[in-house]
Formats: sequence, C-alpha cells, structure tokens
Amino acid sequence: MPKTKSDLPGAIVLGMHDALVSQTGIIAGLAFALTNRYLIIMTGIISAVAAGLSMAASNYLAHKTNGNKQPIRAGIATGITYLGVSFLLITPFFMTQNVRAAMASAFIIAIIIIFICNWGICRANRTNFWRHSIEMLTICTLVSITAFVIGECAKYFLGVLI
Repeated sequence: MPKTKSDLPGAIVLGMHDALVSQTGIIAGLAFALTNRYLIIMTGIISAVAAGLSMAASNYLAHKTNGNKQPIRAGIATGITYLGVSFLLITPFFMTQNVRAAMASAFIIAIIIIFICNWGICRANRTNFWRHSIEMLTICTLVSITAFVIGECAKYFLGVLI
C-alpha cells in the first residue's frame, strides 16, 4: 500500500500563517486606533474565535471537497493553530497597560513564530529558510501597515476618540 502524504502540516501552516497575517493586522489597526487595551483585547479575542472557527470550517470543507481522507483532522488542526497563534499575539495586552509596548511585543512574538515555524518547515522540506521567512515577515508587515493606515483613517474620518 503506497504511503500518502499527510495534510496535517499544510493545515497547521494555513492556521499559523493566516493568524499571523490577519490577527497581526487586526491588532495593529486596533492598537493604533484605540487607546483602551481592554477594547483591543475584547475585539482581538472575538475576531480570533470567529476567524479560527471560520478557518477550521473552511479547511474542513476544502479537504472534504478535494476527497482527502481526514478533512476533520485538517480542519481541527487549522482552527487550533489559528487560535493558539492568535492567543500568543493578544497576550502582551494582558501584561501591560502600555498599548504601544504591547503592540511591539506582539510583533516580536509574530517574528519569533515566523522564524521557528519556517525553520521547521524548511528543514523538513529542504527549502531556503531565509527566503521563506522574509517572505512571510514581509506579508505580515504589509498587512499590519495597511491595518494601521485604515485604523488611522477610520479614527480621523469617523471622529472616534476612545
């Protein structure tokens, strides 16, 4: 019987990468638009749970549609990874009242996650560590900058001062 390649690593990478990109962007936008860390925490948790469940369901449906053998396992892996990474990114806001310091800590956590995960992926696949790491870091940075700009525009145009 031929050995089939597991879908689990791809499901984990999907959850990790999507959480890094979307949650870093959401948190950055909120951190620059709001000064109340509890609003940032609450919104970050709500968006993480909603997006994590959505990612789990979407990956399950994608695997099921493609006829993969373990769509439930792939969906669960994606959702759990998404929630885990999201929790790590929100954690600094629990630890300090300084929103800017918490945001900087969240970025550092994101960078560490990117390098650790890419080290494992590139080692397993024998691919270029630096190329993959810089690519993922660039994507996260661009999304965060975009979210910052949107947060600043929303604050200015809507006249929101929280």
